Amino acid sequence: MPNLPISMKKKSATIYRMVTPTHLCPWGIKAYDLLRRNGFDVTDNHLETKEANKAYKEEHNVDETPQIFIGEERMTYDGLREHLGLGPDPKEGKTYQPVLAVFAVTMPMAIAACWAMQGNLDIIRIVELFIAFSMCVLGILKLQDLLSFSTGFVQYDLIARRYVPYSYVYPFVEAGAGVFMIAGLLTWLVAPAALIVSTIGAISVFKAVYLEKRDLNCACVGGGSDVPLGFISLTENLMMMTMSVWMLLKSS
Repeated sequence: MPNLPISMKKKSATIYRMVTPTHLCPWGIKAYDLLRRNGFDVTDNHLETKEANKAYKEEHNVDETPQIFIGEERMTYDGLREHLGLGPDPKEGKTYQPVLAVFAVTMPMAIAACWAMQGNLDIIRIVELFIAFSMCVLGILKLQDLLSFSTGFVQYDLIARRYVPYSYVYPFVEAGAGVFMIAGLLTWLVAPAALIVSTIGAISVFKAVYLEKRDLNCACVGGGSDVPLGFISLTENLMMMTMSVWMLLKSS
């Protein structure tokens, strides 16, 4: 069989990764998958115990596995992504992705719910449901770790900075208002409550970002996120304010 040109030969790689009965290294799985999807013929070596994994690292003087070899070059999972021209995993730096993901799901939810309830696509009702669903989901994200949310929220909210327990109340008001707005119940109570907290929130964000020029993360999707405090955060509060005013006008 004639020798194939170098450009036609299948690329080869070797990987050493931890695969035990109780633990599969996620970075090892991702590295193996990346190699296969990028056309490499992979020699897959399993380190089948914690002791074997530790011994491999000590023997080769490395701090982590998986270890990947492409030709004479040795690399980690991060190095492999760089070698393939890919970005970091997970993404580094600030991002609006969590908030955009919420809106990208709640909008089709609103459309589907409107169609199911009314048999038509009433734009006003879709917007109402979109804002209410968004409030519910954002409230859930805050409630999943109230302590973490509070830690981020008190850094910029004008009320929470002076009275910390308020930061634990806010997510309940947001999520609860969303639920009652979907049902159209207790508008006389729910809408003013949502209007108050969202107005305070909007003023707080505007002051922190646009007046004080502070570089903070937003607690809108819960604590510990890399969502920057800014326009999207302000939009969340403006949506709540608009919905609250609309529900009050609608009920009067």
